[in-house]
Amino acid sequence: MNIPSVKELFAANCHLGHKKEHSDPRFKKYIFGIRDGIYILDLEKTQSQLTKVLEFLKLFSKEGKTVLFVGTKRQAKEITKQTAEKISMPYVVSRWLGGTLTNFETIQSNIKNFEQLENKIISPEFAKLSKKEQSRDKKEAESKKKSFEGLKKLKKLPDALFVVDTAHENIAVLEAKKLGIPIIGVCDTNANPDLIAEIIPANDEAKKSIELIVSLAGEAIASGKK
Repeated sequence: MNIPSVKELFAANCHLGHKKEHSDPRFKKYIFGIRDGIYILDLEKTQSQLTKVLEFLKLFSKEGKTVLFVGTKRQAKEITKQTAEKISMPYVVSRWLGGTLTNFETIQSNIKNFEQLENKIISPEFAKLSKKEQSRDKKEAESKKKSFEGLKKLKKLPDALFVVDTAHENIAVLEAKKLGIPIIGVCDTNANPDLIAEIIPANDEAKKSIELIVSLAGEAIASGKK
């Protein structure tokens, strides 16, 4: 697992933050400077934090702990899902359902219902139902899939969250904080770093930046499992 150089982080646009007026003043220690009204992140600090986080994830995985990946914004969905599935970790890439953590028993019940519906559809008995009933069940399963497909591996509360854009995923962050679940976050200049246990200061809007960091997180976890 190679840590990207500052040059590689720059090439992935990890250095580009938000405009000054849209940024959180608590984030200033991770900022290098400002250019054309846009904050530029200190990539040496990004590299340092990334190194720390990847080692943390590797050790976490080695201990058999579960990391819930969260990335519901358009640029993050695909890489978050691919990475989590590859390393057999739970994920949320559709809308975060309020209570996913704080009302965990209800969520588990919904996941169980979804799995039962999936099993019903592939059973021999399903073909005996009317076309109308089949259509209804398939539509319901497709609707539930968006919310619960990635959570089927989550049999208990996660040991940590890996969040792409903690400002965007503020409900997930607040639920995890309430329960004392540590958050690893890819945070841009508009985020409050005080809410995050382990921060990776980086551009969380650019697809290249997100893909680089999420992929490395997946590699770290895979390495720990070995």
